[in-house]
Amino acid sequence: MNTLTAGMLAPTFTLLNQDNQLVSLNDFKGKKVLAYFYPKAMTPGCTVQACGLRDSKAELEAHNVVVLGISIDPVKRLPKFIERDNLNFTLLSDEDHAVADQFGVWGEKKFMGRIYDGLHRISFLIDEQGKIEHVFDKFKTKDHHQVVLDYLNQ
Repeated sequence: MNTLTAGMLAPTFTLLNQDNQLVSLNDFKGKKVLAYFYPKAMTPGCTVQACGLRDSKAELEAHNVVVLGISIDPVKRLPKFIERDNLNFTLLSDEDHAVADQFGVWGEKKFMGRIYDGLHRISFLIDEQGKIEHVFDKFKTKDHHQVVLDYLNQ
């Protein structure tokens, strides 16, 4: 796994959102984008993380930040997650993990003694020019939104 770092140009991507519509990183020129990769919709950790971002939307918008949640879930699972947890940001489906590969967040994981390939929980703050401004890779799911806000407020 070769995770992208701050200062690098973010890969441009286009993925389907929860409404089965194409969304591109280029759609957000002039805004900062928090591209956060999460393993699986509607699981406990991913739900806590998403709800923290949901509840911080106004503060993130005050910093000109748009949130894009990216997982390998199929498109049909995403609207259920949004509806169940009243999420107020876009979710994107990267089923073949092509975008995750580009960002370097797809790779070997270990869980309960099992080794497998999967999506790592890493977030990228992409600046208005499309460069990675900051990488968030050390946080607890319940604190993710606060770690991002603390960075933005410094």
